[in-house]
Amino acid sequence: MNDRESKNQERREIATWRATAAQTLDSGRSDAIEKRHAKGFRSARENLADLCDQDSFNEYGQMAVAAQRGRIAADKIRTQTAGDGIITGTGSVNGQYFPADKSRCAIVINDYTVLAGTQGYFHHHKLDRILQQAKQQRLPVIMYTEGGGGRPGDTDVQTQIAGLNIPSFALWAELSGLVPRIAVNNGYCFAGNAALFGCADVTIATRQSYIGMAGPAMIEGGGLGSFHPREIGPIEVQSRNGVVDVVAEDEAHATQLAKALLAMVQGDVTAGPVADQQWLTQALPEDRRYAYPVRPIIECIADSHSFIELRAEDRRSIVTGFMRINGKPMGVMANDCRILGGAIDGAAAEKAARFIQLCDHWRLPILSLCDTPGFMVGPDSEAQAAVRRMSRLFTAGASCTVPIVSIFLRKAYGLGAMAMTGGSFHRPVYSASWPMGEFGAMGLEGAVHLGFKKELDATASDEEREQLFEQLLAEMHKRGQATEAAAFLEIDAVIDPADTRNHVLRALAAAGDDYKHQTARAFADPF
Repeated sequence: MNDRESKNQERREIATWRATAAQTLDSGRSDAIEKRHAKGFRSARENLADLCDQDSFNEYGQMAVAAQRGRIAADKIRTQTAGDGIITGTGSVNGQYFPADKSRCAIVINDYTVLAGTQGYFHHHKLDRILQQAKQQRLPVIMYTEGGGGRPGDTDVQTQIAGLNIPSFALWAELSGLVPRIAVNNGYCFAGNAALFGCADVTIATRQSYIGMAGPAMIEGGGLGSFHPREIGPIEVQSRNGVVDVVAEDEAHATQLAKALLAMVQGDVTAGPVADQQWLTQALPEDRRYAYPVRPIIECIADSHSFIELRAEDRRSIVTGFMRINGKPMGVMANDCRILGGAIDGAAAEKAARFIQLCDHWRLPILSLCDTPGFMVGPDSEAQAAVRRMSRLFTAGASCTVPIVSIFLRKAYGLGAMAMTGGSFHRPVYSASWPMGEFGAMGLEGAVHLGFKKELDATASDEEREQLFEQLLAEMHKRGQATEAAAFLEIDAVIDPADTRNHVLRALAAAGDDYKHQTARAFADPF
């Protein structure tokens, strides 16, 4: 063999490595991938390719296999247990919009084609390694969580009994408040996989998802009955109860949403199209007693198509989500007066409190759009732990270190309105009202009934009583108008609804960007 032939012939070690690596890829596992496609699902590596910028992924632990060499033949273990059921590494996401230091991300994708995505010995080691890197390098994490939980079949492991001394769950949880964590799920997600999903800051799941803290085998083993996997935690249940923040149509849509949500913490983008802001001047009904949908108002104020709602089906009197104004990302929360008249019950207060905490962790300013008669009251509300749950909203607001801008759309009554502004009307960096705003220590109707009970009871007839009530109500409404609240400096300004975007941007510009560079405080999520 001459020198030229020697150079053209690949070294044996390199050829062996290429062949071994190929067994971990979709091309080397065609049977498993075909089964996956037959279900209408994508492979783990197809999701990776869609999520990660091209040629930016550094994989960790590609050569790992399950700790089952004693029960699976050597010529099959690499294809059957490729990567021990998990792909981990670092890469760039949204690199076309953000610089390299902003687009870097840690990526975890559980592979259901490998032993049903279960968590084995080396699987956990790989997960631990990448989570440690995320902590050290301050990398956001996107994790695809599909899988069946802990795996009992790793017969090669002789140094543990229950295997409960693994750090994976603590490592993942302690990233709370340190880096953004987004979980994506499609298909079955049970036990340990579900615990990882539920710990994330934001959870995305497809309509084909079934999520539960135990799968069928564990439920039956506990003597609780026999269930099909599709009876456990279907998306209809988990979206209504707040386990799932955003529902996706399929894996492609879920990946798109994950990239859009990550972009919110990656920075500003070029401003997109904006709806006609003059529409806002006619957005509220002329009769103050009529309800209206608040989401179109959010979508009009936001850059077009930038609003991503979280927990749309859960605790619906509060709307929460992310949006952009002139390319600037922020959180937004608003009262939906079509649900409970916009009153904040205990569950909605917890939803809003957790959202404020999330925005603080992600270093995103908050726009609060207030239209509430206050906290929900009454014996039924108290039976649902209203005092404890509603008070959390004050705690979250007082702990929040990012700027809050409050815009009062219409009603702002009592403690509930104060809670929507971080605990006080002067807590926000700017609090302004539309001209339709009305203010009071409690709802006007209730204030008239309570404050003028003697006068109303002294009327001679129901007709006279109604006339007096309407007269007193009109007088109280006049005293509580936005212009009067501004005159007494309870709020900072009354603004033209069509100019809301500009007022929000100017207020945030005045607050400065120092908050972006502060270290978010990591504290346990009490909700």
